[in-house]
Amino acid sequence: QVQLVESGGGSVQAGGSLRLSCAVSGDTQKSYCVGWFRQAPGKEREGVAALYTGDGERNYADFLKGRVIISQDNSEHTVYLQMNNLSPDDTAVYYCAADAGYCRSYAGTWFWHTDEFTYWGQGTQVTVSS
Repeated sequence: QVQLVESGGGSVQAGGSLRLSCAVSGDTQKSYCVGWFRQAPGKEREGVAALYTGDGERNYADFLKGRVIISQDNSEHTVYLQMNNLSPDDTAVYYCAADAGYCRSYAGTWFWHTDEFTYWGQGTQVTVSS
């Protein structure tokens, strides 16, 4: 079992950048697929990027490739989401989630589904103003 705590959200102007953090605690001896999701008001939760902690393999949702980078610091058990060139459409609550095993992906594209993730953080708000 793991616990996830997100941080790093806030308000930023369009064109700006933010780095979100997901601190993973608990049974960190196992390897997990750690994914970042977001949910905008009135919209369904959608996947952004995912990383397999065992080898650092990274995968991205197609529509965000090139604007976000997911990474990890193994020593800190933290997974980061660097977001660049933000727009008001990126305004959402961002969640990290984890599940034991590999991320479902192909050639760097993440085929996410929220039901596949067992552990979730509480979310961090990102607001982008124009």
